[in-house]
Amino acid sequence: MGRRGMSAPGRWVRTATILVVGGMLVAGCTSSASDTASGDSEAGATEPARQAELELSVDKGADGVEPGGGITATVQHGTITAASLTGQDGTVVEGGTTMRETAWRASEPLGFGKTYTLEATAEGEDGEAVTKKVTFTTAAPQSQTTVHMNVQDGQKVGVGMPIVFTFSAAVPDREAAEKALRVRTQPEAEGAFRWLSDSEVTWRPREYWKPGTKVDVDALIYGKHLGDGMYGAQDQHASFSVGRKVTAVADGESHHMSVFVGDKRVRRMPISMGKPSTPTPNGTYTVMSEHNGYTMDSSTYGVPNDSGDGYRLWVEYATRLSYSGIFYHSAPWSVGYQGNTNTSHGCINLSTEDAAWLMEKSKPGDVIKVRNAGEQTLEPTDGWSVWQMSWDEWTSEEA
Repeated sequence: MGRRGMSAPGRWVRTATILVVGGMLVAGCTSSASDTASGDSEAGATEPARQAELELSVDKGADGVEPGGGITATVQHGTITAASLTGQDGTVVEGGTTMRETAWRASEPLGFGKTYTLEATAEGEDGEAVTKKVTFTTAAPQSQTTVHMNVQDGQKVGVGMPIVFTFSAAVPDREAAEKALRVRTQPEAEGAFRWLSDSEVTWRPREYWKPGTKVDVDALIYGKHLGDGMYGAQDQHASFSVGRKVTAVADGESHHMSVFVGDKRVRRMPISMGKPSTPTPNGTYTVMSEHNGYTMDSSTYGVPNDSGDGYRLWVEYATRLSYSGIFYHSAPWSVGYQGNTNTSHGCINLSTEDAAWLMEKSKPGDVIKVRNAGEQTLEPTDGWSVWQMSWDEWTSEEA
């Protein structure tokens, strides 16, 4: 009836347990000769060697197996001694065992609508071999979808960069799609997905990225069933890093933009934003893309070039901030208004010198805040404007 407790590092001592049995005190640490003999006998017993318990991840005759689901053979109480996955045409699928040889896994994806045979042999603790063999057929998709990511391999981004996954078609099963998307960060960063449309899901960190963070992104959609007979057509991968913190604040009342590196203001520049009839929406923008030489064209967002508010102008420096056509860009024609009057069609006008300087300092993912610019507010779905939503709004169930 005793137990063991630690009294000092490396030393075990036996403690007494006092029990009350039928009104009598019994010291639990006492033992008789017969008790000791019985305990020694039990302590000396050894478990018999066990037979291998071999399991295959697919059932015999299975149909509609996900080609990207991962095919495995695993064993308990033994090791894998042989395993193979072969196509009906004799094609051998590559694979390998774990370090302890307790599992085998296919290391390349399977084809759609193909028949394969998986066979594995394991040797148990008892020295006996166990073999299992199954033949199965993979799914034939009714439709397929690709996915595009807004980040590139080797890219350095700003602290506000969201990770946007855009599918080529509406995704029926959002949960299945999210399971195929992986975001790994070093150091660890809390984040979450949110669907902004049926074909676009975005992952953002709870707070701005920490400069120097390393991020690996995988869209492992190939062969994964995404609902209603739709399967992923191809995987995507990107590794990127977060650069120094660069932010800016554009103020419609002072008609100036302040630029910060880290949290230190390094430049204050005169600007001209949207006039009262075409105001620049207030909000937090994320830099999307940068262009040396760009034609600003009002027809791209529904305003004909030949209308009163239409235009088609070439600019030397332009950086996109929204889908709706908000840029900061060089505007030598409005230098006389910059610093005192809002005259643009909604963009942030800068001198050529200031636009060139800001583009050299900034990068996709940097954050630009617009304030005091009018009555309109930036929509969270207009560009990569995810910081328009609080964390509670971002993680709410309402789409």
